[in-house]
Amino acid sequence: MKIPQILLDYADKLEERTKANYPDLAPLAKQCYLNTIETTVKKCDNGDYFVITGDIPALWLRDSSAQLRPYAKHCKNSEELCDIFRGVIRRHAFYVNLDPYSNAFNEVMHDESHQDDTDFSSPYIWERKYEVDSLCASIFLLSDYFEASGDLSVFTDDVHKMLITITDTFIKEQDHEKNSSYYFRRTDCPETDTMPCNGKGNPVAVTGMTWSGFRPSDDRCKYNYLIPANMMCVVAMNKASHILEEVFNDSVNAEKCSILASEVNKGINDYGTYNHPVFGKIYAYETDGLGNFLLMDDANSPSLLSAPYLGYCNVNDEIYQNTRRFILSEENPYYFKGTAAKGIGSPHTGKDKIWHISLTMQILTSTDKDEIAACLKMLSETHAETNFMHESFNKDDPSDFTRTWFAWANSLFAQMLSTLDN
Repeated sequence: MKIPQILLDYADKLEERTKANYPDLAPLAKQCYLNTIETTVKKCDNGDYFVITGDIPALWLRDSSAQLRPYAKHCKNSEELCDIFRGVIRRHAFYVNLDPYSNAFNEVMHDESHQDDTDFSSPYIWERKYEVDSLCASIFLLSDYFEASGDLSVFTDDVHKMLITITDTFIKEQDHEKNSSYYFRRTDCPETDTMPCNGKGNPVAVTGMTWSGFRPSDDRCKYNYLIPANMMCVVAMNKASHILEEVFNDSVNAEKCSILASEVNKGINDYGTYNHPVFGKIYAYETDGLGNFLLMDDANSPSLLSAPYLGYCNVNDEIYQNTRRFILSEENPYYFKGTAAKGIGSPHTGKDKIWHISLTMQILTSTDKDEIAACLKMLSETHAETNFMHESFNKDDPSDFTRTWFAWANSLFAQMLSTLDN
């Protein structure tokens, strides 16, 4: 596929600027920035575009949105790039309208996918793990593109339907036990790959928040009100409300989005915070609304760390800062300190594995120059001489890492570099 010239030109500029300001990171700048467009984007026979995650040949709604995000700001000056974004957005709309409960999809219909026990199937579905953040990601992609390009042609009937489908799904999942038929069962797998209680998940109360089966890591939730995903939902629903009102002149569904955003936000504040004896009032990672809390953070975004990046709160918000101090301490069971680095990992990759995404997100949400410098140093020393970001690496040995080809981590890293010194 031909790479838009505007991206090649910007990659050169990013490399030169990084060389001048952060020379240890210069070898990573250009190739991380171009990794998504060079290796994961494909034009389909019908003119759509399909974006794989890297080493898995499927399109994740979340990952593909994040992979393209650093490119969005250039759309205003490149019709080639606009064509790619329009093509990916068409794909998102097709997939979400097909099944809002799936997280990953095939380019064409085939059966070489996960064959799980669930209440809907299609040969377009790679995996049907219901994740709130996946649907939010499609709205973020749409909003990012329109804000950068001003291109009204992207707002098709299918996109209108997608926004309504997402909203109605979130509303239905505000009372999962009463309203939802969704269940998910997988056999011969790790415990985190299947849902308990015959596939329906553990019991929850009605809180105003919307229920999620799985986390951004694709691991199942323990308590199914996933706070970072609900934070992303609040922002996504406000974006959707604006588009529905201003573009589609659909005040009925715009109001539904606004009401939902308000209800979810109230649920976060009423049920999703915890009074920690050391750190004060913090956000929990998960809760069931029945008095149970999971106090941790996961490297995958949306995370608690990423709340300001998502646009949910100001970086100086008191509860966020309390939460940040908690999750960047060893009180967080997935914060690891080693001889090579210290940072947040994930249950998905196990003990002592730090994620490059979390170190990058730490920079993107920090106002502390010393903290930023320390994280940049760790990034420069933990790529195992590959000049690419990885999924995770051992806190004591960066050569022990997972996923050599993980485009999301490379894109986020490049996005972070482009924000430094701006």
